Amino acid sequence: MSADAGVEPGIVCAFAVTGTPPDPAALAAATGHEEGGPLRVLDAGGGLGLVVQDVPAALFDEEALTERLNRPTDLERCARAHHRAVEAAAGRGAVVPLPMATLYRGDRSAVRAVRDRRPVLEALLDRLRNRTEWAVKVHAAEGTPDDLPTAPADPGTGSGSGSGGRAYLSRASARRRDRQQAQGRARAEAEAVDAELRRYAVAATRHRPQSERLTGRRTPQLLNAAYLVEDADRAAFTRALSGLTAEGRHPAVRADASGPWIPYSFARWDEEPGTLPGQEVPA
Repeated sequence: MSADAGVEPGIVCAFAVTGTPPDPAALAAATGHEEGGPLRVLDAGGGLGLVVQDVPAALFDEEALTERLNRPTDLERCARAHHRAVEAAAGRGAVVPLPMATLYRGDRSAVRAVRDRRPVLEALLDRLRNRTEWAVKVHAAEGTPDDLPTAPADPGTGSGSGSGGRAYLSRASARRRDRQQAQGRARAEAEAVDAELRRYAVAATRHRPQSERLTGRRTPQLLNAAYLVEDADRAAFTRALSGLTAEGRHPAVRADASGPWIPYSFARWDEEPGTLPGQEVPA
């Protein structure tokens, strides 16, 4: 949809780049942003397509969008709309999902952005083909010394002198040692989970651990990782997951996994050519 001379181009929301044209029926049945038009594909040349949607400027210009994304309910709606469109784009092959709320002034600007990043996008599509993402979150186990409150002083005893005070300080010191040892064991076991899963993945990356407020858990999140797994290796990866999450294998931690997902964590299209995301191995 190119703009006529003298007509302000509309706002286009872009969702994903694909090298395989999506199924037209699946694309027509999918819903992006409820306020926008139908999903469609822009030809970006060289076999690349860009799945987009026309959206109203009144709701998607910079000021309006910033206001909406600061409201949790609207943020969630936008995230779900974005994911629905990416899923529709990925129906027939690998896609490079774009960040949520990737907006352009008209089709020409959107196509130009794809053409300017063609080397990175082509490399990413090759890399993501026949691969999916698995998410793994590891928390310290509940009921360990790390999860228990510090013991209060005994009523009626002094805390600074005398045998009662010395006994209290001794117990407090032992308590700190127990907590430090428990924390060390949990961190070591989380690292062991990560090392084992990397054996079955072609790439891995770590996200910032989530706070207890977000996770709803009493214990800290020690690992928030994503793994890029070949479809042919999926069974081996899930067997390894089952073994790692088996009761008693790593008693100091609890591991939760989900997948397979479209590989969002490995699709950073703003990387420079030759530097693909998700290949770092933390020290």
